[in-house]
Amino acid sequence: MVTKLAPKNNWTGDKHSIYVTLGASSHTDEQRATGDYYATDPKAARLLLELETFAPNIWECACGEGHLSKVLEEAGYNVKSTDLVDRGYGTGGVNFLSDEIRHWHGDIVTNPPYKYAQAFVEKALSVVSDGAKVVLFLKIQFLEGKRRKKMFSKQPPKIVYISSSRLLCGKNGMFEGTSAVAYAWFVWVKGFQGEPVIRWFN
Repeated sequence: MVTKLAPKNNWTGDKHSIYVTLGASSHTDEQRATGDYYATDPKAARLLLELETFAPNIWECACGEGHLSKVLEEAGYNVKSTDLVDRGYGTGGVNFLSDEIRHWHGDIVTNPPYKYAQAFVEKALSVVSDGAKVVLFLKIQFLEGKRRKKMFSKQPPKIVYISSSRLLCGKNGMFEGTSAVAYAWFVWVKGFQGEPVIRWFN
C-alpha cells in the first residue's frame, strides 16, 4: 500500500498575511495616510466630554479638518485650532513642536501623528501650567516599550481611558470600514506623580 504524503505547506507568512490571519483587516499593502493624517471620530470627543471637564481654553494643536475642535466648541469651550498642514480648518502652518511655542494658558486636547506622539506629550507638558490637562487620543500600544522608563516614570498619565468598543481614525479624513486598532484617551495632569488609573468607556 502506498501512503500519500500531505502536500507541503508552502505558505511563507509576511507581515500582511499575519495581520489578515489575526483578523486585523485594516492592515493593508496601501501606503499610510498623507502626513500620517488619521482623523479622530467625533464620537471619541463626545465620549471624552462625558469623562472629563476642561479649562475654558483648549488648544487642539493637530486639528486636521476640525473633527475634535468642532465637538469641543459645541460644548462651549474656546478652542484654538492649529496644524502643521492647512486642511481648511483652523490655522495651518503652525509647528507645535517648534521652540517658538513656549506657553499656553489652558488645556491641550489632540490626536497627533502617531510617530510624533511622545514629542507632542513632552512638548505639551512643557508649555502648560501646573494642574493643566494634556489629553491625547492614542493607540493602546503607546503604553509599551522603552517609554515606560524614559517617559512614564517621569511624566505618568493620571488616567488612561480605554475604549471597550473600537473607534475609528479616518485615513486622510475618510471614515470607512471598521478598525482593528484599539485606542485610548491618555490624560496627563501637569505635576501629577503617582500610579496611573485605568478605566474603560464606550
